Amino acid sequence: MPTEQASTVAPVPSEDPKGRKKQVQEDIKPGKDPKEEETELSEEDIQLQNELDLLIERLKESDTKLYAPSLETLRTLIRTSTSSMTSVPKPLKFLRPHYPDLQTLYESWDASADKSLFADILSCLAMTYSDTDPRGTLRYRLLSSSATPPGLWGHEYVRHLAAELGEEYTIRTETPDVESIIAADTEELRTLAMECATFLLQHNAEADAVDLLEELEIVERIVELVDKDTFARVCLYMVSCVPLLAPPDDVAFLRTAHQIYLTQSKFPEALALAIRLGDQELVRADFNAPGNPSMKRQLAFMLARAHVPLEWVSPQPEDESEDELPEDLVTCLSNTTLTTHFKAFGKELNVVEPKSLEDIYKSHLENTRSTANVDSARANLAGTFVNAFVNAGFGNDKLMVDAPEGQSWVYKNKDHGMLSAAASLGLSLLWDVDGGVNHTDKYSYSSEEYIKAGALLATGILHCGIKSDVDAAFALLAEYVENPSVSLKTSAIVGLGLAHVGSQRENIMELLLPLIADENNSMEIVSLASLALGFVFVGSCHGEITSTILQTLMERDDAHLDEKWARFMALGLALLYLGRQDASDATLETLKAIPHSLAKQAQILVEVCAFAGSGNVLKVQSMLHHCSDHLDKEKEDDTFQSFAVLGIALIAMGDDVGAEMSLRQFNHLMHYGEPVIRKSIPLALGLLSASNPQLNLLDTLSRYSHDNDMNVALNAIFAMGIVGAGSNNARLAQMLRQLAGYYHKDPDCLFMVRIAQGLLHMGKGTIGINPFFGDRQCMSRPAVAGLLATVMAFTDAKQFVLEKAHWMLFFLVPAMYPRFLITLNEDLETFPATVRVGQAVDVVGQAGKPRTISGFQTHSTPVRLGTTERAELATEEFVPYASVLEGLVILAKNPAYESEDKMEH
Repeated sequence: MPTEQASTVAPVPSEDPKGRKKQVQEDIKPGKDPKEEETELSEEDIQLQNELDLLIERLKESDTKLYAPSLETLRTLIRTSTSSMTSVPKPLKFLRPHYPDLQTLYESWDASADKSLFADILSCLAMTYSDTDPRGTLRYRLLSSSATPPGLWGHEYVRHLAAELGEEYTIRTETPDVESIIAADTEELRTLAMECATFLLQHNAEADAVDLLEELEIVERIVELVDKDTFARVCLYMVSCVPLLAPPDDVAFLRTAHQIYLTQSKFPEALALAIRLGDQELVRADFNAPGNPSMKRQLAFMLARAHVPLEWVSPQPEDESEDELPEDLVTCLSNTTLTTHFKAFGKELNVVEPKSLEDIYKSHLENTRSTANVDSARANLAGTFVNAFVNAGFGNDKLMVDAPEGQSWVYKNKDHGMLSAAASLGLSLLWDVDGGVNHTDKYSYSSEEYIKAGALLATGILHCGIKSDVDAAFALLAEYVENPSVSLKTSAIVGLGLAHVGSQRENIMELLLPLIADENNSMEIVSLASLALGFVFVGSCHGEITSTILQTLMERDDAHLDEKWARFMALGLALLYLGRQDASDATLETLKAIPHSLAKQAQILVEVCAFAGSGNVLKVQSMLHHCSDHLDKEKEDDTFQSFAVLGIALIAMGDDVGAEMSLRQFNHLMHYGEPVIRKSIPLALGLLSASNPQLNLLDTLSRYSHDNDMNVALNAIFAMGIVGAGSNNARLAQMLRQLAGYYHKDPDCLFMVRIAQGLLHMGKGTIGINPFFGDRQCMSRPAVAGLLATVMAFTDAKQFVLEKAHWMLFFLVPAMYPRFLITLNEDLETFPATVRVGQAVDVVGQAGKPRTISGFQTHSTPVRLGTTERAELATEEFVPYASVLEGLVILAKNPAYESEDKMEH
């Protein structure tokens, strides 16, 4: 909101009765003689000055017939005066000394049409007196009963009026005596604000119009004012303001922008905001709004990308008037074609061939002097994960899928290593629900319990994000949930959570909820069941699950709540409120009443999850406050501080400005924080910039990876993998090779370096784990859940990932998604289109039609997109149904382009 006064306001006049001579002296340029300056007025200026003086003299006379023509002439002279952009218009400059007299004169007049016109003129003159007569422009504008739009007095006048409207509204509403009087009082301000906003929108000042209506708390009324020319810039500005607003204004802005898009029939943009709001009713309404079948399919692809539950858009049982969803839409919504498109994409990029471990490690480039003390079991386990991450989704790796009978990599591991090796099969076969189950099936009959457990987890992994009618994952895993074997039971529970992430399936709740309530179950089972339900019902605020977990927290004795697994029960509860902001208030109050330290951890987690990606500054401050406490470790559990650090990153991750500011905070915490805080900072940096390797961040993590505290070093190495995931970043690859040489005698750190190398080349550079999509405007809740669960396992890496729970690395699967742009025709068949791909440029508030990408290259689809890259069609031959070119985009022939083509021929 432009609150600054006009840069052209002249200085305050002196008490000189005429005022004119003094005024001219004040406008003198340095080094000039005052008399010389006075004579510098041109003849034309002197003539204008005399004319104005004469008009004012007439207004002071008793003959009322002279008033109207004099005022009209004054108004015309002021309105038609043109001057340079940097100086005050001449009539205003010459009339300024008369302003106090004119005010007195105005008061002496009786109410009439002339007095109203007089008020109009005084309102304009008041702009030059705003330093000594605050809000004079607005006061006289309100006293005038003329119906002339404020825009007729010019742009500067409207900006002045807008600034004063905001101030006046604040004053009137901050000291309310009686509500009804205030309502009446502010209505005239709002009416005037709407007139100003209309003018601003017509003159390319969309941001000023939004700010003005926001100050007067009527931003939703901008929907009435926008048209086809202004809506795009208004919505772009409003959506970009959201991270900077406090609740409930942020949600109000999103809903207003959503309403504008709907009125302009921009369905993909509207649906993106409905997904961002997590509003089931809006999603259903938006999905059913367009009549065009191709547009509905495009919206279905968007919903599938966001893991929106099918039930949100399928007809309700009570609504008999609606038919079942057509099969083609169900296919788009279910993501079942993802594996086909992904493999075709890999073929196009020529990366289908499986990569061996040596292709990734490039050991010959590592400067190691000896290979002594290498823990072969640990090295084999690292190989399991590297092979799985690198060949994810292609289903043809040599160690597991295509290994000759009996020579599978599984048998080169032992105990829990076998579990992870068998589970890694699910990652290689990711998204391939038809072919994948056949491969995992043969291991599910193994006599070795760990291999069987791994096969169950693999089944869950390969179904992640894919919804199928058969639901093989549920059929195969449900029977093992009550199995007496702990490893089979936990694998089935986690597998169900991963397979149905974000689906909000009630039958899974009925299966897993009793496990949480059963007092005979170990804390490991209870916590993983809570986490699995957190995955399935992420962001749903499900009351029954919440109350069961809270009940368990209250009833379990302290010895159970002290166990290392308990933190995942707290996380399961927190994920239910992911992105739901104030909906978590009641749960937070309940947690405050539970005396155990786990309740404090849960409280932090619920709070940060509720505001994930919102950029809420107040919540970041409260997390920093938790980090500043220096606790006595022997008396108090300080784990909650670790979660507070992660929370800062989680809240700031959706907002570039917030992310940059939090980097500075982490720098301070790294210097002054306790060990528990220091070891969490690299993880927070990883969360902040997943699959988005920036040079300054890589250098920081590289520095931390050589830290004296082994926990910090370990987490920094893992964070390097998270930051570079799927990017094939050459600089990072070199850093990791140097670390492999540096830590060749430390099995734990070397294991972590290998994991990071596997993540860096995830899907051979075709799969990323950044939770933001749709031009980084929408946050995938399942992706955030997966990232957060993985990072939580590293808040105590020695107890989990480096011990027996290394399978927790597979929690990354919900965040994994191909980084492609594939164009389809209206029959959903792939075909190449020419696109430009470059770095996304922020064009909010820029004049004209600025370029939205810079440094672009032209490609033919399918094409790989980086986290901060944006694509646009290179020609106008096709029209996209999607507003953002990423993922699967349906194109239609542009009829206008064809007719132009014919005209050229």
